[in-house]
Amino acid sequence: MIDRFRLVPAAYVVLRRGPEDGGEVLLQLRRNTGYRDGWWATAAAGHVEARETVVEAACREAAEELGVTVDPTDLVPLTAMHRTHRNDDPIDERVDFFFTCRRWTGDPVLQEAAKAADLAWFPVDALPERTVPHERFVFESLPAGGPPAITTFGFSPPDRSAE
Repeated sequence: MIDRFRLVPAAYVVLRRGPEDGGEVLLQLRRNTGYRDGWWATAAAGHVEARETVVEAACREAAEELGVTVDPTDLVPLTAMHRTHRNDDPIDERVDFFFTCRRWTGDPVLQEAAKAADLAWFPVDALPERTVPHERFVFESLPAGGPPAITTFGFSPPDRSAE
């Protein structure tokens, strides 16, 4: 019998402000999550729950993590990233759906202080050194119009390697 590849889907909402060819992204400083604690990451992101679409998950995560309301029509698909940690652990086999968003209701405020130590805007050309690698890959592509519609990360070269 063939062992099928299993995936965990996640939604990422990259809040952006400033010029289309760069500008800033809103990031949170992770803590107490068990994954990349002490690293900067997309301010609103999380797993897609059962019976939930990825768009519903994106809007829910923005509300839960930042206290903002995002209209689904304001989510612009950026890339679907198939990534792995190459450890055969199903939780580390992912498909991440990245959206950009330039319009929302409310002011972004850190809502989950137990999981994040800080929230800040960063220019895409001056990201913190400790930015989660697969997310950095996406952010750094924004000034050139974004990554391809479908990307991979963590597989063998020439893909970027998740550290």
